[in-house]
Amino acid sequence: MSRYVLPTPPSRPAAEPKTAYLIASGDLRPAANLAGWPTQERMEADLTAAFAELGWTVRRANPVDPATGHGFISSQRMGLEVFKTIPTDAPLIVAEAVWQYSHHVLAGLRTHRGPVLTVANFAGDWPGLVGLLGLNAGMTKMGRAYSTIWSVDFTDDWFKAGIRSWTETGGIAHDTSHVRDLPALPDSPERDLGTALARQLLVDKAIIGVFDEGCMGMYNAIIDDELLNPIGIYKERLSQSALWAEMQTVSDAEADAVGRWLAAKGMTFRLGTDEATELTEAQLRWQYKMYVAALRISDDFGLDAVGIQYQQGLKDLSPASDLAEGLLNNADRPPVTSRDGARILWEGTPLPHFNEADEGAAVDLLATNRIWTAMGLDPATTLHDVRWGEEYAGQFVWVFEISGSVPPSHFADGYAGAVGWRQDPVYFPLGGSTIKGVCRPGEIVWSRVFVQGGALHVDLGRASAIALPEEETERRWQATTPAWPIMHAVLHGVSRDQFMARHKANHLNVAYAPDADAADRALVAKAAFFAELGVQVHLCGETGVA
Repeated sequence: MSRYVLPTPPSRPAAEPKTAYLIASGDLRPAANLAGWPTQERMEADLTAAFAELGWTVRRANPVDPATGHGFISSQRMGLEVFKTIPTDAPLIVAEAVWQYSHHVLAGLRTHRGPVLTVANFAGDWPGLVGLLGLNAGMTKMGRAYSTIWSVDFTDDWFKAGIRSWTETGGIAHDTSHVRDLPALPDSPERDLGTALARQLLVDKAIIGVFDEGCMGMYNAIIDDELLNPIGIYKERLSQSALWAEMQTVSDAEADAVGRWLAAKGMTFRLGTDEATELTEAQLRWQYKMYVAALRISDDFGLDAVGIQYQQGLKDLSPASDLAEGLLNNADRPPVTSRDGARILWEGTPLPHFNEADEGAAVDLLATNRIWTAMGLDPATTLHDVRWGEEYAGQFVWVFEISGSVPPSHFADGYAGAVGWRQDPVYFPLGGSTIKGVCRPGEIVWSRVFVQGGALHVDLGRASAIALPEEETERRWQATTPAWPIMHAVLHGVSRDQFMARHKANHLNVAYAPDADAADRALVAKAAFFAELGVQVHLCGETGVA
């Protein structure tokens, strides 16, 4: 009889009374983890003190690593090892003061049996809020129950009441009364338009090109074919190595023509000579080549929208993709011909680009592009990070930012209002330009497509982009990321905490309309479009829908 060497049965430590374990998912990039660690450390100390007031102990699941200089979980493998030290039924805190890669901890969270609390600092200087929302969306997608909360300094009564509830009941109840399912839409031209466009998509179908899935661990940004195909959308899976290879075929003359076009439109760049820390002409030339290459590959495959991951793979080869992305999403942009010079590609129209290969954004951008075009509105649209916000003049004003991909038509002066700044060397070692500017005042429709309960959902809402004094805009830029474009947004009928409690992504999509009436009508068309596709539609706040 054969004798086999059986593995030792796995064991976990026993949970202790009034003890919560704490983990922190981090970045994959060592420089980013090291830069953010002091902020994370301060936040963890504040959290520990708040729990101590309730008689609870917070125990870090893994110590600070002297070799790396931080205590972040920095890979999926590390996450698996750290979870071996956590009692499977212990209360667990995931504390995030920085951007994090959700997949580092999702495997452990999927099988953890104790209550989970995600916490972030409500601050702009480090994107803990963005990381929190991405992680929450990932757990929502995989059906993992969790509670969530946030605070500016972890001493306010609202925060303390929340963690008291979690320690006593294992949960925190938030106000989501601003959300309602889409009612039956009355007859209108907008309803008919949205329905007709959806039926066309179901019959004719569309292709989204994805240059490598899973950007920066965003599990929530991947939508399975089994959910996309029934709504008429199919993926062309592309490799970023193919994009890099195509960039090598774009001549310097073609790239320089893009630069001259931008200069003629009035866009300027903050240039220097140090490749390590400043924006240079050489970096811009590679970005122009990426723009041309993305259009030609999209033409090769007949794409209806395209998404470039960039981080991780391309960051070690090429300057940032953001400049190319913002140009792609604009109707007025540098002309690019097919390889034989016979055709101008997507002449006078955007090629919708979904930043960071976020497929929830892809579905949303595709819908917006078709609806806004059919209504005669500017189809330029983009996604933003839900970055931060504060009260100003009696209303809560959000800071929506993304790393350079805003289409220039979102600025009051278009290209003349855009300035290219170098991306932060901590995250973008090879640099590259953003499209920095202030998004113009106006009425917008915001939205997010996400996965919950094995089905597609979409949240739709209305907001106003507003103007703030220059000194306040600059203060907010300095409190977040000065190199990025910024939108000052006031949501209609949705408070800060309602939005945070509900939003199932680190991103949201925005599109302008010329006035409030047009925005309301466009939202109706969009709601009808998604409803016809069988997507579960939720209205958030005041939307103009009867």
